[in-house]
Amino acid sequence: MLRKSISKFYVELEKYTYIVYHIHIIGGIKLMSFKLKFLGKEKEFEKNVKLLDLIENNDKSYICARVNNRLRELTYEVYYDANVEFLTVKDIDAIKIYEASLRFVVAMAFARVYPNIKVRFCYNVSRSIFIQLLNGKANLDMKNKIEKEMNKIIDADLPLKRFVVSKEEAKEVYEKNNLLDKLDILQYRPEKTVHLYDCDGYVNYMYSHMVPSTGYLKAFKLRLYQPGLILQYPRAECKGEIPEFVDAPTFGKTLKESHAWGQIAGADSVAGINNHIAVDGVIDFIQLCEARHNRMLSELGDIIEGDISNIRLICIAGPSSSGKTTFANRLRIELLSRGIKPIRISIDDYYLPKSLAPIDEDGKPDLESIEALDIDLFNKDMLALIEGEEVQLPKFDFKLGKRVPGRILKVGENEPIIIEGIHALNERMTTLIPRHQKFKIFIAPQAQINLDNTNPVSITDLRLLRRIVRDYKFRGASAEETMSMWPSVRRGEFKWIYDTQEDANYVYNSMLSYELCVMKKYAMPLLKNIEQDNEYFPIAERLIRMLKYFDDMPDEWVPCNSLMREFIGGSCYAD
Repeated sequence: MLRKSISKFYVELEKYTYIVYHIHIIGGIKLMSFKLKFLGKEKEFEKNVKLLDLIENNDKSYICARVNNRLRELTYEVYYDANVEFLTVKDIDAIKIYEASLRFVVAMAFARVYPNIKVRFCYNVSRSIFIQLLNGKANLDMKNKIEKEMNKIIDADLPLKRFVVSKEEAKEVYEKNNLLDKLDILQYRPEKTVHLYDCDGYVNYMYSHMVPSTGYLKAFKLRLYQPGLILQYPRAECKGEIPEFVDAPTFGKTLKESHAWGQIAGADSVAGINNHIAVDGVIDFIQLCEARHNRMLSELGDIIEGDISNIRLICIAGPSSSGKTTFANRLRIELLSRGIKPIRISIDDYYLPKSLAPIDEDGKPDLESIEALDIDLFNKDMLALIEGEEVQLPKFDFKLGKRVPGRILKVGENEPIIIEGIHALNERMTTLIPRHQKFKIFIAPQAQINLDNTNPVSITDLRLLRRIVRDYKFRGASAEETMSMWPSVRRGEFKWIYDTQEDANYVYNSMLSYELCVMKKYAMPLLKNIEQDNEYFPIAERLIRMLKYFDDMPDEWVPCNSLMREFIGGSCYAD
């Protein structure tokens, strides 16, 4: 009884934590009027209005809304002056909600059709979600039954009803509904309440805002992808369309290995990571993760050494904030220990003058494009070096915005050239070099960490956090400045980088399972400094919602040569 009273108190407290705009007049109390700007209109209201009621004809293309830059569900009631921006699947914030809601429906379909099968979601190939069966194996019949049930749920347009309970009551709900994987993370939730969603008797929590009803989720594709299923959904970078499925076995294999290692190390969930810190201690956990990186470097050293008579060019590429610079330095040391003396050359020194750079869709110089580089000169110089000629390399002076003469270089037969950059694996950069003389390495953090079985941690958000922390520490850039550049960075990655990973000889997973625990203390103040009226507030809010579950970890025991140091500082490779 006491627990239910406490729960009711918190529910009522949350329900009434906004300012009630009333003014007293003769004869009673009258609600103060307020104005809303929405969909090209401006209208005055005398009472609370639900966002859904502002949309004509029940248009389900709108997924959510920004209300004075605060991301809100369409069931939210507005009671104050506000600018309301409705978002569709062309907007990244809306897609996050769409995807979370779609995972809810998949989990609901399994609960109805295969109640004894446990599933786990993780991000996978072709910008999709992999549905892993924890106690079974998928087949075509299962795929068809789940797809049929999903369509049935969606066609019924069932409401997703949000309700608030105390953490104690949430535990009871999880136990009653056999959602036992959610119990471990519950202890790390700082709030005293939990927002659950009920849909026709099925209850779950996706750590996200949700669509008002299942009828909003008609766009999806489900396919068999042994030993599980692949769920595709609209993507903002594809203008709200579902991208064509493109298999990526190399990438998929890396994700599978990452998940397998996470299970072995007990680091495939946030609760598991936090438990490592509490039980095994900070030093052991850091060393465990770093040992994995050391092992991969040793493995790379063996491969390169075994074919050193052929390999003249070692190409390293990966998306933003993958840790390319530290990795290139550590690989160089690994090869030096084997008597191999690599030379590093920066692709950045081959930038064309900014005035000659191509223009992106925002009308700005597109420095992510391969056309921003002097491809012909780079090819010519690499070939000349490999053939034993002496070459004067260029050096790009970023203050002057142009190239100036750089070092004069000549390489020997036992001196492979390491090139590193987002276009290093693109064949156009090294078209004059025979393929057998090139060893290609793709590097990226391939995280396979979940809050619980139905809620994976975003790999892209992990890289964004890395970049926010690094840009602030080393470039004096605010979190907002980094976020403003991120869409352009992502466009460049999809256009120029991801397609090259399947041609790689080796994929290096730069994820360190402890890193978000370390990153938290650096990132949280920067994210919390973003005001609510800032256009990047919804992104900050999303990142905070993820980070808050990780326990803090001191960074004093992070090795000076760790890839982590590239972002938080203290690297022994710093210039």
